[in-house]
Formats: sequence, C-alpha cells, structure tokens
Amino acid sequence: MNKKRIIILGAGPGGYTAAFLAADRGMNVTLIDENPKLGGVCLHRGCIPSKSLLHLSRLIEETRNAEACGLKFQPPEIDLNRIREWNREVIRKMSNGLSSLCKQRGVEFVHGRARFLDGNSLIINDKDQLSFDHCILATGSRPICPPLFSEIGDRTLTSTSALELEEVPERLLLVGGGYIGLEMGTIYSSLGSQVTVVEMTGDLLTGVDRDLVRPLSSRLKSKFHNIYLNTKVVSCELKDNKVVVKFSEGIESASYDRILVAVGRKPNTMDIGLEFTGVKTDDHGFIQVDESFQTAESSIFAIGDVIGGAMLAHKASTEGKDVVGILAGDEPSQKVRTVPAVVFTDPEIAWCGLTETEAKNKGMKVQIAKFPWGASGRAQTLGRPDGVTKLILDPDTEQVLGMGITGVGAGELIGEGVLAVDNGLKAKDLAHSIHPHPTLSETIMEGAEAFYGEATHIYKRR
Repeated sequence: MNKKRIIILGAGPGGYTAAFLAADRGMNVTLIDENPKLGGVCLHRGCIPSKSLLHLSRLIEETRNAEACGLKFQPPEIDLNRIREWNREVIRKMSNGLSSLCKQRGVEFVHGRARFLDGNSLIINDKDQLSFDHCILATGSRPICPPLFSEIGDRTLTSTSALELEEVPERLLLVGGGYIGLEMGTIYSSLGSQVTVVEMTGDLLTGVDRDLVRPLSSRLKSKFHNIYLNTKVVSCELKDNKVVVKFSEGIESASYDRILVAVGRKPNTMDIGLEFTGVKTDDHGFIQVDESFQTAESSIFAIGDVIGGAMLAHKASTEGKDVVGILAGDEPSQKVRTVPAVVFTDPEIAWCGLTETEAKNKGMKVQIAKFPWGASGRAQTLGRPDGVTKLILDPDTEQVLGMGITGVGAGELIGEGVLAVDNGLKAKDLAHSIHPHPTLSETIMEGAEAFYGEATHIYKRR
C-alpha cells in the first residue's frame, strides 16, 4: 500500500525503460500505450525496421562492389513479400521479448488511449479512470507532412509508410536531406529506385561537421540520380498517374512515382488532456521541463521526443532512468552526459560531445586530430577506405571534448568516444590504450597519436 503509484504514458524505449526500472525499484507501475504491443515507434515503425532494411541494402551494395576484389555475383532477386515478412519477424520477436519482461517485472500494461483529467488522474478509452502519484509522459513524436503534399494522396510517403515497403517506385523524390531521409533513400536506391533528393539548405545533414559528411556526399552522388541543394518544392500535382513536381531555383520540373517527405517530426502532445493539468508547452507543442524533467505540474514528468532536443531512442531511455532515480529518492547527478548520434547510411556517420562546427560557432579554441581510413589496414581489407576518425581536443589540457567518425560501422565505434568525453580522458589515454590489429578501432588510437605527431601509419608533425 505504501508503494508509489507510477503511470507511464507511452511504451517506446523511454517509456518501457522507465517502467522496467521503476518496477525493479519496487514501485507500482502501470504502462499505457494506444498500440497493442510494447516498443513504440522505434521498434515498430522506426529504428529497428529501418536498420533491418539498411542491413539488406548494405548486403546488396557489398555484392555489387565485390567484383573489384575478384568476386562476381548475379544481380539479386528482390522478393518484397519475404523482405516484409522477415522484417515483421524481427519486430515480433523483439516485441514478444518486451512483453515477457513486462510480465516478469509485474508491470501492468494497458492498451488504450489515455487523457488527463487533472494532475493526479486520467481516463483510458473514455471509461476507465486511474489515479497516480506520479506520471511520466513519453508519448513520442510523429512525422511532419506539409499541406503542400496533401493533394497527391497515397503517392506521399513518410518515414513510417516508407518502411512498409509496398513497392519499389521507379522514380522516387526524397524531400529533406536529414538523417531519416538519407537512410530511407539509401534503402530504396539499393532496391532499385532512381532517387532524387531535394534539400532547402546548402548541404546534406545540416549541422554535422562537413569533413564527416563529405565521404557520404561523394558516395551518394554516385548512387542517387540527383541531389538538389538550396532548393524547395514549389508545387506537386497528380497527372497521368505520376506526380509532377515544380522546384525553385531554376530546376526543371520532373515527374516521380512517389514522394518521400522527411522534413522533421512533431511531438505527440495533442488530445491527451494537458489543458486539464498545469503542464506547459512551447509554440511547437513540446513540453517544457526543468533539469529534472519535471513539468510545471509537479506530479508529471516528461522525457524523450515530447520535450524536444535530439529525438533519439537512447536519449529517451537515459532520461527515463534519470526520472525513476529521482522518484526513488536518489540524489540527482550533476554530471552532463554525452549523447552520441549515428546516421546509419553507407558509410555511417557518428559523433559525440563537442563538434568542430559547434566549437567554431562558440568561438572556442580547439585542436583537431584526424586519422584517414585510407591508412587503416582493416579499412583496406574491407574495400572501404573512404572513412575518417577525428578527435576534438582542448589544446591546453589535451582533454577529449568530442569525437566524430565516418565509415563502415562508425556507430559501433563511437561508444569509445562517449566514454572518453564523459570521463575527461586525454588524447594520451586513447593513444596509450592498446587496440587490436587489424581493426577499425585502431583509427581512434592513431587519431590520438596523430595529435602528438606519432601515428605509425601516417606522417604528420604535431
């Protein structure tokens, strides 16, 4: 009877991680989601299915590139029905695992639509009322689709519908040069679509260090049909079963079979009864929280996509753990933790901590140390020397402030950078740590050695 009654809205990575930890800490937990299965967008319509398809895309590209090494393969036969079913099997297996963990921990899972009645109660499906001591909002986000594309109906794809892989369009227009769009473009290009990207800014992956983006841009120019920068879609209309698109900046009109819109996401904060609580949102619908993720309604916390910032599953999970710790009475940590980011294109791009771009914008004095993957034995054996590893260092203390990696498997390597940044390690700590040979992880060690002018496989004075 003395257990805290915790209700968590949203069963994505942030929500179920918080629910499981709260149960482990002895709280009475109810997890609510309008979807019948746990996992949220990440598992069912985002991270997992997209990475499954990106894996297949990578396999296709490897068979195409193997001829340079003396191996010839027949062009792959694309069985969309089997690909869809395989993807569903992956999702189903992971979802069932989450359901088992939920039961093992004694977390009550409720399938339904919840709306707040006040700061300590809510109603599910307009009939069942529940009260709570604390609530954690983790309702996530959904794709933005501008009204401009509403006239062409199901010819418009979002990051959600594109993953259903109903067909492989002959000509695909990708609106938005961010990470979601480029990942989806990579998939469809490998499956046979002629992909054109239109981006309103001056480059792909705006905000990411240019030297990290450069290897990807070079590769995409050979894979994609066109990449239009500093360009907008002015209009689109359905004509003769094709979508005719007009562009700005003097680009000729063209027709496409489908348009994939990937211009951002918006928080799921509408129609959940926030107006009956003290919770405040900003002009874009994101929930405002303090450093403890507490809203203006003291009983309600919010985490993940609904509070803005980096919309990443691992960020939401970490925030969920932090809130549970606060509710359990732990002393809040004053340490700011590094959130890594990964773009799962080919090559991958990963970074953490301070970027070179941020340092320049803030007027910070930093030292950059790089190691080109062309000098990596392992990268050469993979036939993929098109990568780079860079360290952002404090020139006075030699402390690692950030790390960026472009190349095959960059996402698997960036964890070492997070460890270095979070623990205030110095370049010498990475340089003096023995890394196995031949591996891509050596590029981190030799990047640090390059700072001292002592990298074995490149010659560069300090």
